[in-house]
Formats: sequence, C-alpha cells, structure tokens
Amino acid sequence: MRKKVRQRWLVDYPRAVPLAIFALVAAVTALSVFAIESGQRIREEADLNRKAQAMAFAIERRAYSNSAFLRAAGALFGSQGQVDAETFRQFVAELRLDSDYRGAEGIGWAPAIGVGEIAATEAILNEGKLHSVRITPSLVSEPRQQLVPVMFLQPDTLRNRRAIGFDMYSEPVRRKALDEATRTERPTATGRVTLVQEGGEEQPGFLIYMPVFEGGASNRSLKGFVYSPFNASQFLASAADLVSIEEAPVRLFDVGDDGRVLMAERKGWVGDRPVVEREVDLAGREMLVAVQAVRDNTLSPLSMITLLFGLAVASLLLIVARLLTQQAQEDSKSLEWFAEQNSIRNSLTRELNHRVKNTLANVLSIVSLTRRRAEDLDEFAEGIDQRIRALSATHDLLTQSEWGTTPIRSVIEVELAPYANDQDHELVIEGPEVELAPNDALSLGLALHELATNAAKYGALSTSGGKVSIIWTLVSENLARIDWTESGGPRVTEPTKRGFGTDLIEKIVAHELRHPVELDFLPTGVRCKLLVPVREPSEFALRSPPAQREQE
Repeated sequence: MRKKVRQRWLVDYPRAVPLAIFALVAAVTALSVFAIESGQRIREEADLNRKAQAMAFAIERRAYSNSAFLRAAGALFGSQGQVDAETFRQFVAELRLDSDYRGAEGIGWAPAIGVGEIAATEAILNEGKLHSVRITPSLVSEPRQQLVPVMFLQPDTLRNRRAIGFDMYSEPVRRKALDEATRTERPTATGRVTLVQEGGEEQPGFLIYMPVFEGGASNRSLKGFVYSPFNASQFLASAADLVSIEEAPVRLFDVGDDGRVLMAERKGWVGDRPVVEREVDLAGREMLVAVQAVRDNTLSPLSMITLLFGLAVASLLLIVARLLTQQAQEDSKSLEWFAEQNSIRNSLTRELNHRVKNTLANVLSIVSLTRRRAEDLDEFAEGIDQRIRALSATHDLLTQSEWGTTPIRSVIEVELAPYANDQDHELVIEGPEVELAPNDALSLGLALHELATNAAKYGALSTSGGKVSIIWTLVSENLARIDWTESGGPRVTEPTKRGFGTDLIEKIVAHELRHPVELDFLPTGVRCKLLVPVREPSEFALRSPPAQREQE
C-alpha cells in the first residue's frame, strides 16, 4: 500500500517530488555549512581575542621594559653632579641597546635650561665636533622661557645626530608630555609625533620621557630628561615578535583629545574583516591596539567541500528522482492504456457478437426472401451468391477500418466497383465526408447492391449511355440523405409484382437504418432516397501503446 502511495506521488507530482528532494538535501547541506561556519567563527573569534590580548600585553611589556631603563638612567643621572658625554656613553653601553632595547631609536639626555644657559649648553654640544651645533628652533622665531634641547643621543648614528640641539619643549605635543612627566615624576609617553630623526618624512612615532631631579627634598629642581624616541612601526613590529601573530594584521592607535589617531599598521589590513580591539597603557598614555582576522568572510575549505558535495548529491538525487518520475509516468500511462484497450476489446467483442447476430439475421432474411422469389435452384443459388458477396465486400471494408466508422464514399465505391471502369456507362459519385456506423454501412451496402443489380439487369447500367448519380448531402449533424438517380436507360414501368430487391430495401434496409426509404420507378429511371445516421469516429478505435507512439 505504501509503495502504491509513493508511486502515486511520483505520477501526480513529477516535477515537485524531484525539486522537493533537491530542496531537502540543499537545506541539510546549508544547515551543515552554517554549523561548520558557526563553529569556525567561534574558534576564530576566540583566537582573535587571544591574539589581541597577547598583543596588548606585548606592547605594554615593551613599554614597561623601556620605562625601566629610563627609570634606572634617571636615578643614576640624578645622583651625578653633571651628566657629561663620557658618563652617558658608559651607561648606554651597559644597556646593550641592540638586544635589550628593541623598538627604540636609542636613549638620550636633554637638560632643562633657561634662556641664560643657552650659550653654555651650545658650548657643550660643540665639544669635539667639526661643525657647530645650535639649539633649534631659535628664540627669535619662537620666544620661550624654558628649553629642553637634545644633548646626547645614543647610539651615535647619522640618523640620531639630526636630533642633537633640537629643543623638544618648543613642540606642543612633546611639551605636554614633558610637563606631565615633571608633574607625575614617572615615565610619560607623548602622542603621535614625527621624530626629528626622520628628516621630514611622515613616519609616525612617539617619545617616552623620564624626568631627572637634583637636590634634596626641600630644594629639589628639575635637571633634565632621559628619554627614548620610538618609530611607531618598528615598535609595533618588535612587540609582535613577542607573540605568535606574525600573520595577523595589527594597528596601533593613539587615543587623545582629538580621538583615535593611527600610529602604525602592519601589512595585510583589509577593511571588511572582523577586528578585536584592546586598550593599552603605554607609559601613562592611553593607546589602542586592533588585531584583525586573517581570513575574510568567505567560506572555509571544509564548508566549501561540504557545500560542493551536498550540491552534487542533491543534483544527483534530482536526476535520479526525475528519472523515477518519468518511469512511473510511463508505467502509469502503459497501465491506463492496457486497461483502456482491455475495455475496448471487451466492448468490441460485445459489439462484434451483436453485429454477427445482425448479419446472420440479415442472411436468414435474404435466404428466406430469395427462396420465395426464386423459380428454380440455379436462380436461388445465384441470388444467394451475389447478395452474400455484397455482404462480404462491405465486411471487408469494415475490417479495414477495424470496425470503426466507414465513409459513405467507400461503401458506394465498393458496391459499384464492377461498373466503375465500364466505358458504356457513367457513374457520378459526389458528397461531403460522412462517416457511418458499421451496421449502417452493412445495410447501405445491401441497398446499393440491390439497386446496382436492378440497374444492371433492367435500368441505366443495362444499356450503353446509361448514367447513375449517387449524391449525398447532410440534412443535419446526425443525418445524411443519399439520392440514387438513374437516367439514360430503358424506359421504366411500375412493376406489377414486388420483387426481392424492393422488399429488401423497403423492409430490411429501412428497419436497420431506422428511417423510411423512398423507392420510385420513374419512366426516366429508378430513383431512391435513403436517410442514413451519421456517426463520429468510433470511440473504440484501437491505439498503439504510449511508448510505441513516442517512437513513431
């Protein structure tokens, strides 16, 4: 029962069932891809948070290490009376900047002086130098009461020599950090600046200042600043070296009064990928580190494989289901065809039985009438033979049409075939295409045979120049009228005694056709009018199986 229901679905919904199967598999595939992607996103988000936290710790660790060196330098230089070049070089040499001070341009000393100390400070700057160094910018261009010029900066490179003599107090961002460091007495970082070492290039950087004081608690005064300049990109790269996020894009922002300002960025940053941000405290300066996911929003390899495999399976099932529905439809059509043909054969068997009985009844009537009209045995045998042959000819015609409907023209042509090629006579056969039922065709055939036989013996077909016209017209949709008219033959007189043909036409044929027959013996020739029922093509016509029709 369930199998029949499934087959019924395949037949009733030949397109919906394959599409439903495809949609179901596609939905399962989409759900699987969604689950895979959700898990992947959770893992990536957790990994991204871990990387962001690690990067924030690394930046703070770099800043703390550098601040520790500056604190040590501040304590050393605060205990010294004068910070000279030799003392500064020895201290920096002990720091091993190449290995322990990564990310910084170096470490420097900048005394805090007044306007009256400019000349003495410039004299110290020019000791042992071939070219004179002056404090810049000059007081003429920018008047100010306090100066913090760069006096020493190690390592002694051409790049760092550009900063010697630069008054850091003359620039607002640096000045703000210097004042904050003096107030808090702790290492303090500036906001985004362009280092003097860059030589005018737009390379963002920052500095960390550590104030150095001299004197006791009651008479303590600001001596100067130990500081470190940092190229932001190099500092970010050095922090990234501490954690395993070499492939992750990272950005470092300065968070100030003007909002966030980009300090540095590692390669690979793309605008539409997930980002995790963490706040960092870089020597008292609030900054922000942002770590971006490596993979964009495209599907992961596992999701792509699952999607392609699911679509392939869905497509395959769609094709298989479509083939099954087509086969089920063909099987259903074949079963319907066999059932229909079985019904047709049963109906044809009943119809044939009925027609055989009618034919036998006609034969018995013919035999009875022929026997009564015959004068001797030869006349009886000849009459029987001719009439049976007429029935046989019409039966052959019906057999060719598979006992379906038969055209009037075909019945007329069969019965008048012996006279069609005779040059002495003229036959006129005209009328529309009209179909007759099998029994009506048999009755019409008998009537035409008797009329033709009578015309051949006594009428228009018995002499040269005779003419027989058989013309039929449609009286209505269901009725046709056939006119038999003879002319050009011998003069006809009303028979004194009714013959077999007259009785056959007026009794048997009229009864079978269910309409009266008009038979007139006019002097110019016999005239007969028959009304014949019209039939549509038989509903019992045999047909070929569906598969065979498709091949044809």
